[in-house]
Amino acid sequence: MTAVDPAGAHEDAPAGTPRRDIPGRRGRLRALRQFVPTPRATPFTFCYGLVLLATAVYAEFGDEATVNQLLRDSSTDAAHLADRPLVVLVASALWVAGGLWSFFGLAFAPVLGALERRVGGLRTAGVFLLGHVLATLATELPVAGAVAAGRLPAASLHRLDYGISFGLMAALGALACLQPTRPKWVLLGGASLMCAQDLVEFADPLASWGHPIALLTGCACHALLRDGRDSDRADAAVPLPLPAQAEPGQREPSRAPQQGLAGGVSPGGVGEEPAERGGGEVVRRGPAEAQAGGDVMGVDDGLHDAHGGEAGPVRVSPRVPRPVRRGGGADGGGEERRRDADALQPR
Repeated sequence: MTAVDPAGAHEDAPAGTPRRDIPGRRGRLRALRQFVPTPRATPFTFCYGLVLLATAVYAEFGDEATVNQLLRDSSTDAAHLADRPLVVLVASALWVAGGLWSFFGLAFAPVLGALERRVGGLRTAGVFLLGHVLATLATELPVAGAVAAGRLPAASLHRLDYGISFGLMAALGALACLQPTRPKWVLLGGASLMCAQDLVEFADPLASWGHPIALLTGCACHALLRDGRDSDRADAAVPLPLPAQAEPGQREPSRAPQQGLAGGVSPGGVGEEPAERGGGEVVRRGPAEAQAGGDVMGVDDGLHDAHGGEAGPVRVSPRVPRPVRRGGGADGGGEERRRDADALQPR
């Protein structure tokens, strides 16, 4: 038997022969597909991503005056929050600040899709919306208070504030806390460094404070997400009680025939008398059970002779003992007559 080098197996193969796929390559492709939102696996991320793609394309190629007016109307500044809070809170989350090629535009699908695969679309939407709303209110309400106190000018009530950064930071915090120890601290460390850089640069004070608030909001949500996930897994791990299934050749318990003392099966119920059916019923046996003999009372011939057919759940009319048939041999004839004659002689 000649050993074949597996490394050169593909070199000797014909040119048209397809090469087998490497398992490691399949695993990497499967891991990469986890970052791509699909309508079946991540419907919330997929639909929300289509909306953001449409608004980003329109902001890039649409009329500049119209785009600027839409952004001003969608801004979550203090004046708009006091006038129409629900409208601007929803509208501001339909735009990506900086476009699709910004950090938050590129991180949207991987972060939100990974969280939705872990906790589902409804919980993911709840975390995103909660971080977006809380961080917005936490940064804009102090501005309104400072303007009312005279510490900020009235122009601070009208500023341009929109984007998905607050909601995405909350989703990142929740996703990081759901990971094992090492990936958890890697994600939280990267997000914390980004928040620290914003605070150091302080280019946009409201956004610089809003990102850490949103990150902490997402981290606070992980307890609820973990409890819901663990309960779902626990429910799935406990098997449901299966209905009782009858064995082959057996009926339902309510209609099943009753079993006798030693395996004989009677078609009647427990305690049912043959007189109620108009006559005695004989227990039927299979060929294998018939060879055993004498294991059921009332059926064996010897028990019939001894008890008259009364010892057993099945009553059979007593037999009349037949006369002993005398044989014609030496022991069966002469020996019996001599024994009778000796018994008649006086002692």
